[in-house]
Amino acid sequence: MTSGVILDTGPLVAIIDQDEQHHDWAISQLQTIAPPLLTCDAVLAEACYLLRKHPTAIKQIESYCSTGVLTSCYSAGDDLESVFALMRKYRDAPMSFADACLVRIIETGAGRIVFTLDGHFKIYRQKGRRRIDTIAPD
Repeated sequence: MTSGVILDTGPLVAIIDQDEQHHDWAISQLQTIAPPLLTCDAVLAEACYLLRKHPTAIKQIESYCSTGVLTSCYSAGDDLESVFALMRKYRDAPMSFADACLVRIIETGAGRIVFTLDGHFKIYRQKGRRRIDTIAPD
């Protein structure tokens, strides 16, 4: 099983919403990942917003967090300068606040691979211009 996986918004939404295009793919990938999946508060906020009309989404996200499947290991509070610097650097992509936080998780050494549906992670680089490894659909 793969460990040190950082969860982006897209797969979280796809795991919960059976109507999402990548639902089956996300579920199959989830079965190969050792918990906890790491994420940030911004991803949780995005997922809650995108799933706001889904009847059980909030309960499912809360359950993932309370049972240790998912853990929010990063809050940008003391690191805003670095987060906004990344967003400025990749403004043409554009880089979202949540994506910048996920890159910072990698840069701080908490995780090593991003579980995403977002092709931007092929563009983003961590410090030292190193590629970011991803679990992403073809």
